[in-house]
Amino acid sequence: MTIQNIVMPQLGESVTEGKIERWLVQVGDKVNKYDPLAEVTTDKVNAEIPSSFAGVITELIANEGETLPVGAVVCAIEVEGSEMPPAPVEKSSNVSSAILNAGSQKKEEDEPAAKKEDKPVRTERKPGRFSPAVLALANEHDVDLAQITGTGVGNRITRKDVEAYVAAGKPTSQDISNDEQPTAFAEPKQEASAQASTQGATQAPASQPKQEVPVAAGDIEIPVTQVRKAIAKNMLRSTHEIPHAWMMMEVDVTELVEYRDSIKEDFKKKEGFNLTYFAFFLKAVSQALKEFPIINSVWAEDKIIQKKDINLSIAVATDDALFVPVIKNVDEKSIKGIAKEIHEYAHLVRNGKLKLEHMQGGTFTVNNTGSFGSVQSMGIINHPQAAILQVESIVKRPVIVQGNMIAPRSMVNLCLSLDHRILDGMICGKFLSRVKEILENVDKEKMSVY
Repeated sequence: MTIQNIVMPQLGESVTEGKIERWLVQVGDKVNKYDPLAEVTTDKVNAEIPSSFAGVITELIANEGETLPVGAVVCAIEVEGSEMPPAPVEKSSNVSSAILNAGSQKKEEDEPAAKKEDKPVRTERKPGRFSPAVLALANEHDVDLAQITGTGVGNRITRKDVEAYVAAGKPTSQDISNDEQPTAFAEPKQEASAQASTQGATQAPASQPKQEVPVAAGDIEIPVTQVRKAIAKNMLRSTHEIPHAWMMMEVDVTELVEYRDSIKEDFKKKEGFNLTYFAFFLKAVSQALKEFPIINSVWAEDKIIQKKDINLSIAVATDDALFVPVIKNVDEKSIKGIAKEIHEYAHLVRNGKLKLEHMQGGTFTVNNTGSFGSVQSMGIINHPQAAILQVESIVKRPVIVQGNMIAPRSMVNLCLSLDHRILDGMICGKFLSRVKEILENVDKEKMSVY
């Protein structure tokens, strides 16, 4: 019998950590190879950790709710048989090293956690195993883990324990070392401290505890999910880095509405899904992007990269999150094909089945804000794209038409947020005018959704 470790796998190219949402096994459970062990959430997608071995669960090292870096040990399995799995062959591969090394021996974890010369973690006072996330956090803040009381399973020290210790301003391992040193060695440090405070008396300390927000009776504290953290991070990055500009254009889609309404029932019976207005808008946007390719670009510091493929990111919302799947090569698809992918992505999102590959490769974002009644909005650009288009609600309004006559027309606002480093008002105005022209000139006799 040998003990094998299961580690946090890398669930995407840019994913660096994952949160154990729920354990699907308990200590003593027998599992087969590839059986799911735990549900994991990341800033990109939800997934499961599969077992790399057949055997019996001997220890659940990570706690539910704990966030761990890729490669961190999450549990241990007693494997039947004495033969070790063959070492992974070194070759060029897209598979992460964390997954390839998922069968590393448990004894390796019992070796000294880190041989860093700077800020060593003093764990000798309190024997036990610490997760890599705890060790990394302790190293970062120079914390002596022997001074912390664990609140996890079996009094294990968790990441939250370390964060609470740091936030409380408890002494670091450096402070403890200084207390143990003779006075003769403490005097030079006092002189250095005095000199440092003379040079920069007004400087704030390197790490400060997070500001506490008062919670009154009746307030509800809602934990921030990994998806919500990712949204916050990306939105902050976009607003900090991208100089946003905005413009809006009004479009008369009366002919489009009449055409779609005339075929939607037959289409639903024949195809099994709805023919939405949004599919027509995506098709029009893809045609205009082919004519104005600079809109289909990304900022790369010293250059602008004009993308060849037209891959449209579309926003699909749930009650507590927002996902942005990508429809690839929209310009090559029919309106029926676009409508089908919209339907399939909406189904995947609402059933929690959307995968990371579904959200990669977008070159331009179109947001269907009109689906919940919005008539005017300003979107935040999906970094590093050059623009985002908000398709607002179609509303009936009295409009002056030819001969100064007033007639009811179906009108929609198209709102474009643009990156002013890449784009200017003139080119964006021409782009929106072209989208407007396509949507306003629907020929019901010649147009086909197939």
